[in-house]
Amino acid sequence: MLGNRTFGSAGAKLTIPGGPAKAATPGLVGMGAPSTPPAQAAPDALIKDATDASFMVDVVEASRTQPVIVDFWAPWCGPCRQLTPAIEKVVNAAGGAVKLVKINIDENPAIAGQLRVQSIPTVYAFVNGQPVDAFQGALPESQIKAFIERLTGPVGPSDLEELLGLAKESLELGDIGGAAQSFAGVLQIDPENVPAIAGLARCYLMGGDTERAVEIAAMAPADSKDPDLAGVRAALSLAAAPVSETSPLEQKLVANPDDHEARFELANALAGSGDLQGAVDHLLTLIEKDRSWNDDAARKQLLTVFEAAPPGSDVARTGRRRLSALLFA
Repeated sequence: MLGNRTFGSAGAKLTIPGGPAKAATPGLVGMGAPSTPPAQAAPDALIKDATDASFMVDVVEASRTQPVIVDFWAPWCGPCRQLTPAIEKVVNAAGGAVKLVKINIDENPAIAGQLRVQSIPTVYAFVNGQPVDAFQGALPESQIKAFIERLTGPVGPSDLEELLGLAKESLELGDIGGAAQSFAGVLQIDPENVPAIAGLARCYLMGGDTERAVEIAAMAPADSKDPDLAGVRAALSLAAAPVSETSPLEQKLVANPDDHEARFELANALAGSGDLQGAVDHLLTLIEKDRSWNDDAARKQLLTVFEAAPPGSDVARTGRRRLSALLFA
C-alpha cells in the first residue's frame, strides 16, 4: 500500500485524453501475473468500464463530486480475477460513497502508461481530479475496505454481512431452521463464503444429519483457517469416532473412580454422542486426578471439545475457566 501521499514528479506530466495536463505519478514497483479476466462490471452506476477516451469524464471529472477508484487490469491477469470481485463488493457496501472504474490496459494502454503502471492489478484512488492513493496486487477484502474508508470514512456492513450476522445470531439462540435459511441465503450470494459453509454444516450437525454436515463442510477449502470451520470440523471429528456403550464405562467408574482409561473412554463416548458438557466434566475430573496421564491426553481432548462446541455455548466458556483454575491452582 502506498498510503496517502503527494503524487507527481518534477518535469513529468500526465496528459489525459480530452482534458488538461496533470502531474504524473511515480511508477509502482510490482509483480507480473498470469491468466484469465476479472468478473464483468455489475449493472450498477457505481461500477463501470472505462477507456482512455472516457477517462477524463469517468474518472477525473467524476472524482470532483465523489472519490473514484480505478482498477487497471488485463484479460491475462490471474490476480485481477481475485481482486476485482472483492473491490466490487466493498464499493457496493459503501452505498454510493465511492465509484469503481475498471480499465483494461490491453485495450487502453495510454492512461496506464502515463500513470506508469508497471504491474497489474494496480488500483488508484482519485479525489478532486487528482490521484491521492494507490496500491498494487491482490489485497484481502479487509485491506481493500481500509483503503476505501480512508477516502469515504467508515463503510457499513454489506447486505451479505448483515445476513451472515443474522444467521450466526439465530444459531446462538438455538433457532437452527432460521440459521440454516440465512446461511443458505449467504451462499446463494457468495457460494464460497467459508463462515456460511461452516454455519450451514453446523446446522445440519445440530439437526442430527451428520452425513449432510460432512458434505457441506467439504465445500470449504481444505487449508482454510476460518475458526467457525475449524470448530465444525472438530465437532464432525468427534461425531465420527466410534461410540462405546456408556453404561459399562459408568459401572467401571463406580467400582473404581481412579480408572482413568474408563473415564477417558466415557468422555469420548459422550462427546461423540453430542453430550459435550458431560465429556468436559469427565475430562476435567481426569485432569484434576492426574494432569499428565497418558501424555496429557485429557487436556488435548478437552481443547478439541471446546473447539467443537457450538457458537454461544457455555460449554467452552465455563469449561475454559474451570481448566484454568485447575492448571494454575
